[in-house]
Amino acid sequence: MKTRAVLRLTAGALTMAAACPAFAQDPTTTDRAAKRTEDRAADIVVTAQQANETGVTHGGDVGVLGDKPAEDVPFAIKSYNAALILNQQPQTLGQVLDNDPSVRTSYGFGNAAEQFVIRGFALTGDDIGFDGLYGITPRQLIAPELYESVQVLNGSSAFLNGAAPGGSAIGGSVNLIPKRAGTTPLTRVTANYTSSGHVGGSFDVSRRFGTNGEWGVRVNAAARRGDVAIDDEFRSAYLLGGAIDYDSGPLRLSLDLAYQKVRVDQIRPKLTLPAAITVIPTVPGAATNYGQPYYFTNLRDVYGQFRAEYDLSDTAMVYAAFGARDGSEDGYYSTLSLLNATTGTASVSGSRIPRTDNNEAAQAGLRVKLAAGGVTHEFNIGGSMNWLTNRNAYEFYANSSGTTNIYAPVVVPEPSLVSFAGGNLDTPFPISRTRLTSAFASDTVGVWDDRILLTAGLRLQQIVVKSYSYFTSLQTDAYRKDAVTPVVGLVIKPVDHVSLYANRIEALVQGATAPAISGGLNIVNVGEVLPPSRSTQYEVGGKLSLDAVTASLSFFTTDRATAIATPLSSPAGAGRFDASGLQRNRGIEFSIQAEPVRGLRIIGGGSVIDARLRRQTGGLNEGRKVAGVPDYLVNGNVEWDPAFIPALTLTGRIVHTGPQAANAANTLSLPDWTRFDLGARYVAVVADTPLTIRAGVDNVANRRYWASAFDSLRPDLLQGAPRTVKLSASIDL
Repeated sequence: MKTRAVLRLTAGALTMAAACPAFAQDPTTTDRAAKRTEDRAADIVVTAQQANETGVTHGGDVGVLGDKPAEDVPFAIKSYNAALILNQQPQTLGQVLDNDPSVRTSYGFGNAAEQFVIRGFALTGDDIGFDGLYGITPRQLIAPELYESVQVLNGSSAFLNGAAPGGSAIGGSVNLIPKRAGTTPLTRVTANYTSSGHVGGSFDVSRRFGTNGEWGVRVNAAARRGDVAIDDEFRSAYLLGGAIDYDSGPLRLSLDLAYQKVRVDQIRPKLTLPAAITVIPTVPGAATNYGQPYYFTNLRDVYGQFRAEYDLSDTAMVYAAFGARDGSEDGYYSTLSLLNATTGTASVSGSRIPRTDNNEAAQAGLRVKLAAGGVTHEFNIGGSMNWLTNRNAYEFYANSSGTTNIYAPVVVPEPSLVSFAGGNLDTPFPISRTRLTSAFASDTVGVWDDRILLTAGLRLQQIVVKSYSYFTSLQTDAYRKDAVTPVVGLVIKPVDHVSLYANRIEALVQGATAPAISGGLNIVNVGEVLPPSRSTQYEVGGKLSLDAVTASLSFFTTDRATAIATPLSSPAGAGRFDASGLQRNRGIEFSIQAEPVRGLRIIGGGSVIDARLRRQTGGLNEGRKVAGVPDYLVNGNVEWDPAFIPALTLTGRIVHTGPQAANAANTLSLPDWTRFDLGARYVAVVADTPLTIRAGVDNVANRRYWASAFDSLRPDLLQGAPRTVKLSASIDL
């Protein structure tokens, strides 16, 4: 029936296009009915195509300043929409951020945890926001299907979002907006496939109820499992999200709940380069998996938030939010160390690090807008708190008795000889309890009909950490430090559609703990916890906002204080551990979204980064590039709706990453690499219902490349994913 309907519509369209208008004839009832059917089908196709348009919005949630268009804030922010997530079929947050020209993805220490490099600084999963709250999202891997948009704020954000509990978010932050009911009813069912044997499906249902649609309910879920394109790497994910919201008069309420369970077996690990390795090894085959079959990561998270807003008047609003997360993770993690760069021989060690997290976050504030004498003010005052409890244990194992090879992998005996251990693996007890408290106040002053906006604010922050022994579970240390993080930002709109901006803002992270030895020196203040570490960012830029083009250009410099060993005159070989080191990242960023002709959409951009080490111990590596930070990044996405096949959209993407240093001494480096992705989607009409069929191929050329050398501890190489075929079909019932 479906095939006959499609053929009938196609034949009718071709007949009408070819018909000669020389003789006017009275349309019959049948002709008029057929014409109405064709028109209705064409309208359905156009509506579905518009809803499916992959988009980037320049604007979003700017922390305590609220939801703002990009042209009104002195920061670079953009949001990737749900259509992009649905069309590109990503399985992780990192695959969504592949679209961003200022972000690249790496892995954490020996496991599947994604970490992101923004403006040359790490952003870990601990510091991904959930609708503005820290500590609520899953920590290692985030499945993107539950979110309406993924927002990226480039730059430091200690005033806007508070201190990041995981100690990252220096070069940028990511905020996830959960799905809630829209104004249009939705019932969507999707089936998907990813090579080489990963299958799944999802549903998404949204409705509004009440006399004026004041109540909204949305439920969406996804399940997928199977081998991915890397040989023998298995992944599964089971997701469920629900939202209830109320919007009537001055009161707005929402409750968002989510469940995520993710497993990864035999992940292809990063490759560690010991100091003795003096060359970068040749990249193995694109799909080659040098992970061992006993490697696994198992993650389970339950999390959510309640949010309330109340309009005191047309110009004043109070708001409050509370969120919580219960998470657990376990795994046998991998450390694969290269022994010979020519032959590819590598040793295999491992670790078990079970962990549970119980986190809560709260935020409340008042936002007031006033105007008098041609001057406007927007005041923001409020506070936030985060409570984080980390329970974990560990066992690290010596190298396996056998060796493997990255070019011809073999299974080696599972490492089992314990090198060192701590905690209770079966029932981990608390290792740290952290409380982050802050109070903030800001004022945005507008003059010249708000064409000049000056924002100034302060956030008083306190970091309290209690540490406990892995061996006795008793408290061993306590840390309590305060800091004030200011912000100053200026926006000038000299003409319509053009916005110029500048800002000075800081990042704030917990200070490091002094080790026994650092930089080859014996540390005299062993165990001392340093004050919170700051980084200071200066940025200037401009934004263009037209009907067919949205673009931004920015220049930034960020100085990050780093902890190093400072030599002492006596005793010999001694040093003090303090935050006297410096990392300086400078760069240029450009992004654009345009539709130069109807049906042709372009999303692209690029960035240039110069990340250098300064003020290093004994001048070692002074002025060197920071390992794992590419010299430049370029991204481009294209969508084309060809006029000769109205229901078809063709897509393409290029991801190019410049060369990057692979070690601190800069004696090793990775070459630049380029990845091409192609795809298409087609909208068919089935019983007056749109059916969208999608096909995509990532890394079309099956290019093999070292994607990243970024790691906070040592030189590690992460290999890029092989050619991956993705298929999906969605029907809106």
